[in-house]
Amino acid sequence: MSEKILLIDGHSILNRAYYGLPYLTNKKGEPTGGVYGFLNIMFRALDITGAKYLVVAFDVKAPTFRHKMYAEYKGTRKSMDDNLRVQVPVIQELLSAMGVKIITKEGYEADDIIGTLSKKMSEKDMEVKILSGDKDLLQLVNNKVQVLLPKTSKGKSTLEMCDEKWIEDEFSISPRAIIDLKALMGDTADNIPGISGVGVKTATKLLKEYGTVENVLANAENISGKKLKENICNGRDNAILSKELATIIVDAPIECNVEETKIGELFTEAAYPMFEELDFKKYLLKYNSKKADKVEKAVRITPLELRTYLEENFAKVLILNVIKLDEEVFYSLCFRDKYVVASELDDSSKGILKDFLLENKDKISLWSMDVKDVYRFLELDVNKCVLNIFDTKIGAYLINPNISDYDYDYINTNYGSLDIKSPADIFGKSTIKKALKNQRELLIEYMGNYSYVVSNSRDKIVEALIENDLYAWYKQVELALIFTLTDMEATGIILDKKELMIMEETMTCELARLEKEIYALAGKEFNINSPKQLGSVLFEDLQLPFGKKTKTGYSTSVDILDKLKGDYEIVRKLLEYRGLSKLNSTYVKGLLAVVGSDGRIHTTYKQSITATGRLSSIEPNLQNIPVRMEQGRLIRKAFIPREGYSFVDGDYSQVELRVLASMSGDEKLINAFLNNIDIHKLTASEVFHVPVDKVDDKMRRAAKAVNFGIIYGISGFGLGEDLNIGIKEAEEYIEKYFNAYPSIKTYLDTLVENGKEKGYVTTYFGRKRPVDELMSTNYNIRAFGERVAMNTPIQGTAADIIKIAMNKVRARINKEKLNCKILLQVHDELLLEVKDEDVNYVSAMLKEEMENAVKLKVPLLVDIHTGKNWYEVK
Repeated sequence: MSEKILLIDGHSILNRAYYGLPYLTNKKGEPTGGVYGFLNIMFRALDITGAKYLVVAFDVKAPTFRHKMYAEYKGTRKSMDDNLRVQVPVIQELLSAMGVKIITKEGYEADDIIGTLSKKMSEKDMEVKILSGDKDLLQLVNNKVQVLLPKTSKGKSTLEMCDEKWIEDEFSISPRAIIDLKALMGDTADNIPGISGVGVKTATKLLKEYGTVENVLANAENISGKKLKENICNGRDNAILSKELATIIVDAPIECNVEETKIGELFTEAAYPMFEELDFKKYLLKYNSKKADKVEKAVRITPLELRTYLEENFAKVLILNVIKLDEEVFYSLCFRDKYVVASELDDSSKGILKDFLLENKDKISLWSMDVKDVYRFLELDVNKCVLNIFDTKIGAYLINPNISDYDYDYINTNYGSLDIKSPADIFGKSTIKKALKNQRELLIEYMGNYSYVVSNSRDKIVEALIENDLYAWYKQVELALIFTLTDMEATGIILDKKELMIMEETMTCELARLEKEIYALAGKEFNINSPKQLGSVLFEDLQLPFGKKTKTGYSTSVDILDKLKGDYEIVRKLLEYRGLSKLNSTYVKGLLAVVGSDGRIHTTYKQSITATGRLSSIEPNLQNIPVRMEQGRLIRKAFIPREGYSFVDGDYSQVELRVLASMSGDEKLINAFLNNIDIHKLTASEVFHVPVDKVDDKMRRAAKAVNFGIIYGISGFGLGEDLNIGIKEAEEYIEKYFNAYPSIKTYLDTLVENGKEKGYVTTYFGRKRPVDELMSTNYNIRAFGERVAMNTPIQGTAADIIKIAMNKVRARINKEKLNCKILLQVHDELLLEVKDEDVNYVSAMLKEEMENAVKLKVPLLVDIHTGKNWYEVK
């Protein structure tokens, strides 16, 4: 079998990598995304091709023979992005340190180097694979040369292998004819002129008939179409020039010894400090795995063996992970530095583990990827089994809250040092859920690796928390919150099924009525839930404006319908139908489906989803029950306390604005809160230049939108959309606001500048959020970063305050043994279930603890309400 060599078009792949990833930087704030993406693509190509030889070719910043031939060659190209340009020498230096052969040649392009090498190496009977995002290189394809093209499909990056058949199928011409195709149609990217008026279809048709550019020109008089014939005759010289420009040189003066291109150990000692400097933990792990011992496969044990294992291997630290896959639960555990055991979590195993933890709660520390899961699946009462805990997921989240999932791979890649198989290595292409059906032993290995990851990464996560001044927050707030949330989830909230079923009947009747009214207005019956049929009715039958046709029909999105609702009754009915239909399916039927055997709904709270620090409620989401529609608010009637109990609700009043006043130090805003002045009326007075007592409801609404919009870095466009006014008028509102509160403008500008300088912003309590987007040269990305820098300290601090308050309230309940429980947290609101005779005391306690959770420059204010269902208290 022939040896394989991979030839990489350096600048092309670096460019592709840079624009294919989010803006990435190292700890110094230096851009690294292009280099990181380049390595990812390169290693993927090596895996796919199995190449044992490698060359990376780069362009040289100097005129080539093509520029001498045609001065305007590539003259229309934009200059390289500054953040990409600085990565060119970095990737070249790193590749050299890794022992990769790099070739450049003044006067020639990387394409010419690759063309020459592909000819030379194929003549040596080697299989040549070319990696490039440039389709010009397809002209080099033959029976020994193939091109790998990076491709993105459905959000996933792949590499497509292009051979002679692929080119024939894709372009209906041979690889060599790619040159002629470009000669005829030109290339705007390289500023190759081609023949005026000739596009890809015409060029392909001409080449099918005449074979080459020269034959097309020789037969110009025979070509049908007066204008086309004229263009070909007039474009003769451009066509010949374009073919010369488009032809890749295969005999450039390049010397290359095959042995110099042989791939050795890529993770060399010379490259290690560069990987460290770049913060590429994924690749540093390759070095660690060489040094570390290989882990053994997890041992599967029976419940009887489990009890013996726990007794014989007792140590101070227990690593225990529990995970649910479909309807089955698996566990893995080990004492630190001991081998790992794993198995299905049946009732017997659950009982043994639960008893062990209860008996030894004062003797051991529990480490886990998700401590809350351990408590939930073992059905442990956090009030009876308070363990010394460590949660790797929460720790990793605090270090960088911008990651989408702090899973097994992320933790191991960034904080591990053992050579542990990833889920993809264990299961191959099948998902973990599919694997459950026929690969139970692999699942045991997977669960075992969970425990290895936790044991191996804990110290590094603690080290990073300490380094970032986050360890105290982690210990005092986030870990305590695990117990608070576990308690809330276990308690749940009662759902009155009868009340909800009555709502379902009412909504079903309402939907039927709306359906008939919509049919009457449309003049016919159709499937209202089909966007295609609905679009046809609105924009073809009824000829409504703003029709926007897509591949699948007319768009019937909310923003389109919102433009029409003021003038068309059918659109108003449709929007009402949609809202009611969603309420019925998502919330009424959806909630009925998740009521537990105890009659309660048990939501799950996630601490590591939002970058701002807000908690998220899932399965079901009880933070997102609609409140704008009356029918949505009525759903809260179905949430009730148990017999002899009432709900007590505490809700922070304007907490984010109070945080803004405190953190900005704006005297006018601070005095308003200290003197209980209506902040929205005050802002309206300042913005509209009228006395406070002359502010009307419309002015106050506009001022409220500005007040809260400022926190979220709102633009004139966004505010205009909210208030249904023009962008210019909205921008004037914002300008007047900052004139009225200059300290806030200064504060927000300072946040952005500090974010640029440090690479992150912090909440009042020092919790950090990296904002790499601030360094992007892309305006939209940078603007997003500026909004993040402005709103994270405020939103994040508000999120921190409610967490502190939750822990304080639960601690007070436990200390005084009060007959009540925290049931729900919804943004700035806490809902408690309280014994009727204790309602007054608990109301006062809740207000006291929430308002005194932290001390700011302005007082925190909490509104307390009580009732016999959630609707009453809100």
